[in-house]
Amino acid sequence: MRVGIVGQKDNRRAAGLAADVADRLVELGVDVAVDEVTAEQFDGEWPSRAPSLSAVAAPVDAMSGCDLVVSIGGDGTFLFAARGAGTTPLMGVNLGEVGFLNAVPPEEAVPAVEAEVATYRDRGAVETRDVARLQATGEDWSLPPALNEVVVQGPRRGHGGGTGVEVRVDGSVYASGHADGVLVATPTGSTAYNLSEGGPLVHPSVESMVLTEMSAESPMPPLAVGLDATVTVRVESADGGYVVSDGRRRRAIDGPTLVRVERAEEPVRIAGPPLDFFAALGKLE
Repeated sequence: MRVGIVGQKDNRRAAGLAADVADRLVELGVDVAVDEVTAEQFDGEWPSRAPSLSAVAAPVDAMSGCDLVVSIGGDGTFLFAARGAGTTPLMGVNLGEVGFLNAVPPEEAVPAVEAEVATYRDRGAVETRDVARLQATGEDWSLPPALNEVVVQGPRRGHGGGTGVEVRVDGSVYASGHADGVLVATPTGSTAYNLSEGGPLVHPSVESMVLTEMSAESPMPPLAVGLDATVTVRVESADGGYVVSDGRRRRAIDGPTLVRVERAEEPVRIAGPPLDFFAALGKLE
């Protein structure tokens, strides 16, 4: 078995916990891959009986070759790890902050990883639950799948910015007019950017995506549609704008153009104990 570990950048506590997890995995005879940024922060915390650090340090993109990836940090770290993990099972360890993707508290990190190793050795695979992602595509391009949301927006937000948009669901017009942009979120992402734009919370068990207009001149209420729906956003302005996947991967677009948002072919496969959604809500300010 091979387990990857991805820690929150520039966080000594995450690096220390990553070292603890790696130490135990080595004791269990598991091959370990630690993302390069986290590995640089170990500074002597790496156990002497472990292989040399150069033998286990790996880029995040290589984590897809593991049997399990452990993300240690916040939701941003989880999203970062998910991009490298692909369809590899991913378990999130939080550091005590609000985290809707990280169900394992820090004091339970090592036992939780031990349990996953035992399951793998007993059954040949880690048990997971699938979480949908969204794929944004244009005429000749596509962005990496988004676990939280896809945003289609004008060249800039605020006064004098935005763009003309027409939003359709399975071919039927839902909204049109001038807006800063349109946000399409998964249930997972409903607690993130979507919430700050006035969109609704969606329980993880509800298979849907949410359409929320951003600072529209004549806004429509946010709309929840089925995960198998096809959402198209036509950007009318010649100035174009941007399509953004999970706040990090960005594509500049020239207008007028059509952006298509659909369920991605491959979900994120989450391992470990389930999140108590309502307990996590209690940590929101």
